[in-house]
Amino acid sequence: MAETSSAFDLLHPKVQRWLWRQGWEALRDLQEAAIPVLLRGEEDAVIAASTASGKTEAAFLPILTRLAEDSGGSVRALYLSPLKALINDQFDRLEQLCEDLDVPVARWHGDVSATQKKKLLAQPAGVLIITPESLEALFVLQGPKVRSLFERLDHVVVDELHAFIGSERGQQLQSLLHRVELAIRRRVPRVALSATLGDLAIACEFLRPGGGLAVRRIVSSGVGQELRVQLRGYRAVPPRLSPARAEAQEASGQPPALEDVVAGDALEISRHLFEKLRGGHHLIFANSRSSVELYADLLRRHCETHGIPNEFWPHHGSLSRDLREETEAAIKDRARPASAVCTTTLELGIDVGAIESVAQIGTPPSVASLRQRLGRSGRQGGAAVLRLYLQEAEIEEQTPPQRRLRANLVESIAAVQLLVAGWCEPPENGALHLSTLMQQILSSVAQHGGARADQLWRALCREGAFSAVDSALFAELLRSLGGNELIRQLHTGEIVLDLAGERLVNHYSFYTAFQTAEEYRLTSGGRSLGTLPISYPLFPGLYLIFGGRRWVVLEVDPERKTVDLQPAQGGRLPGFEGGRGAPVHERVRQEMLGLYRSTAVPPFLDAQARDLLAEGRTHFGRLGLSDRRLLADGGGAVLFCWRSDRVLDTLVVWLSARGLRVAQDGPALLFPNASPFEVRQELAALSAADPPGARELAASVVNKQTEKFHPYLAEPLLALDYASARLDVEGAWSVARDLAAED
Repeated sequence: MAETSSAFDLLHPKVQRWLWRQGWEALRDLQEAAIPVLLRGEEDAVIAASTASGKTEAAFLPILTRLAEDSGGSVRALYLSPLKALINDQFDRLEQLCEDLDVPVARWHGDVSATQKKKLLAQPAGVLIITPESLEALFVLQGPKVRSLFERLDHVVVDELHAFIGSERGQQLQSLLHRVELAIRRRVPRVALSATLGDLAIACEFLRPGGGLAVRRIVSSGVGQELRVQLRGYRAVPPRLSPARAEAQEASGQPPALEDVVAGDALEISRHLFEKLRGGHHLIFANSRSSVELYADLLRRHCETHGIPNEFWPHHGSLSRDLREETEAAIKDRARPASAVCTTTLELGIDVGAIESVAQIGTPPSVASLRQRLGRSGRQGGAAVLRLYLQEAEIEEQTPPQRRLRANLVESIAAVQLLVAGWCEPPENGALHLSTLMQQILSSVAQHGGARADQLWRALCREGAFSAVDSALFAELLRSLGGNELIRQLHTGEIVLDLAGERLVNHYSFYTAFQTAEEYRLTSGGRSLGTLPISYPLFPGLYLIFGGRRWVVLEVDPERKTVDLQPAQGGRLPGFEGGRGAPVHERVRQEMLGLYRSTAVPPFLDAQARDLLAEGRTHFGRLGLSDRRLLADGGGAVLFCWRSDRVLDTLVVWLSARGLRVAQDGPALLFPNASPFEVRQELAALSAADPPGARELAASVVNKQTEKFHPYLAEPLLALDYASARLDVEGAWSVARDLAAED
């Protein structure tokens, strides 16, 4: 290896010996490029490449080389990861190498014992792998020790960078990284790892706010992977039993079989998945936890019917750690076939070994997500294989125009085409993240036992992650916190926590920047199965499907928030909330419009998908949507903008404030009580005037409390924060202007 690799010679001899023992024949191009940069220990860097391309080693081979002779005095490398499961996975990967080098490696999250945490606090050294939430807890609970804990810190590594950009957690992470540097009074080089980055410039600026241009970009130059795709279309088929008949049968004590209450198209999809995936190792992504439970149960039943051991295991965030680890262990075990039916929990870099293919049920959440999921396939040099399954309802006489276009199918085709073109969604910029800023103010006050307002603004805003917040807005925010008795100002001018603030900060839920739903814990025979957000009544005798198995409720304890279950033959899908969730980008909608106007048929569609696409195009033509965007529907109107969800949301808010009833349905806006002429008049009136301020427009929205600490924001600040994150007034105004100009 040394003869062909200049970077190999730069590594510590113990690192070199470890590589030889692992059987490495050569360093990858990413590692060759990263090693000399990171060994200098001066520059920030973003390392971007596909999944399983050696990004972790690209970062840690040089970092551990730097620490091999001296890894003590404090934590020397801080590794931040978005998931506990990913921390455990990376800990296992690094532990052997670090042991050979005599470099301590520790992990810190809610499942790590207090004894292990005390050991690190007593003798900080080596590598610490941690989540942002646990780092937040360190600031709050170990404030005086933070400086000594990181005093000799040499490197910060952020894994799965794309999972943080543009989110509340991302803003929290940026603030925490800056607070670490404030605590030790010096800059620490940052390294980010990511498999999915649509715009490296945005990623670099996120990693080092205000200094993105100086961040080194290290991108794999490897040849693009071969991609094999099939998109299968399905027409909706109602269940064998109506809901009324199913409930009557359940009430009689004979719960119907799941196959009798599940749509026929879902049964067809499960059969195809079973036929194509049995005997191998695959990931099956669904867009909700309910769908995961449905298909895990159906596939398990197929295994039972064929008399073979179960090969299909569920994996989602509400399952207990034991059940998730059971699934992960099954997939990693090469001695037996196993596939996971999962949500985003297996989208990130948890090592599940070589995966033969990826299946996606339903429209992909985004192009970026599809790219990340696909990166799990073809990890040993082979082709990446993607199977998409799309269900579309039958078109009837009363089907509204927007439902005739087969929009879910067309959006999925658009996502695949953009994926092949190398595009994915950039993060939305401009959000103020006042909810997260409130958390950071309270955390900073707790860390130091008190602070002056000017110190807080300088640390968190002027020089920190919330640079868009000026001193006047920051003062408003402090008054809002004071009005809720979260902080108070002493006669010395110092700000300290008030009683309500003490209670809030001292609760374990404080450390997360995002809102989590109240959930009940599910148990059976004393074993924890996971948690369930309660969206419908639970009572003894109710049947559930959870963890890919069927249960009956024995007891519900509302005080302890527990539900005791026992295995059963019947089952009903749990009422998990959520689904796709991600807003649709304008580029995706424009790609959809191009597909409708084209006659070309993508080669990756099966016969049914081709028929469904042809139907969508036929209705697009009949409705005249190639030349117009506004049309009549019964006594109302439908507007097709082909713009982003953010623009459509803004139009809904704006037009609702003017007294119109309006709602979004996919790519369209619906006006049930207004004619096309009336809608056009309203849009003309909007375009004739200057657009309103986003804050003024947001004031008309009732449900603005969308983030964790929003209940503590005064109404004007809440409107401002909502507007910065959710509204695109300029984009909405341009739609009104363009439509007003049309004949």
